[in-house]
Amino acid sequence: MPTIGLLMYNGVLQSEVITTSDVFSKPSETGNQLFNVITIAEREHPITTEEGMRFVPDYTFKNCPQLTALFVPSAYDMYAQVHNPKIIEFIKEKNKETLYTVSNCAGAQLIGTSGIADGHKIVTWIGGGEQLQKDYPNLKVQDDSVVTFVEDEKFSSSNGNLASYITALQLLEKTTSVEHRKFVESYLYLDRLQDWKAEEMN
Repeated sequence: MPTIGLLMYNGVLQSEVITTSDVFSKPSETGNQLFNVITIAEREHPITTEEGMRFVPDYTFKNCPQLTALFVPSAYDMYAQVHNPKIIEFIKEKNKETLYTVSNCAGAQLIGTSGIADGHKIVTWIGGGEQLQKDYPNLKVQDDSVVTFVEDEKFSSSNGNLASYITALQLLEKTTSVEHRKFVESYLYLDRLQDWKAEEMN
């Protein structure tokens, strides 16, 4: 099965990990598992999310298996991650083998630091694009006030948080089918979430 890798570190926004896991861990309509979803961190010790939950990673940087896609999430404070050469080197090395590399929110800073997406379009959290462009002039940073998701060859990115469902669902459709994407959306009741405001107003 294709392996989807979810990068984790202390302070990670857990929604950006859980949304991707939500999407790719769902079986097909016939009950077949289509993806192997794993979490990866620098060390085997539990990591603590921004929200205070603790997760034990499945793999470390040293024993991580080959990945089909790597998802790079964010934290409110990216200083430690951007200045961690082991995280940057892991992203660089995995990008050599992945078919897809995805960032959500400020995870774009790690993509920028690694240099793997130079010359490609990218979007970050709402309000963060101007600084991202200054810090990484080789990226083609999109206007985060109007762009929620962008895809450029093997790279895709989103504003993050629950918008991380978009990067996951887009890649799910690309690697399976429109029908399976719709099945997963219904499985997760995402149609109810999209209709919530309209229903509330009636």
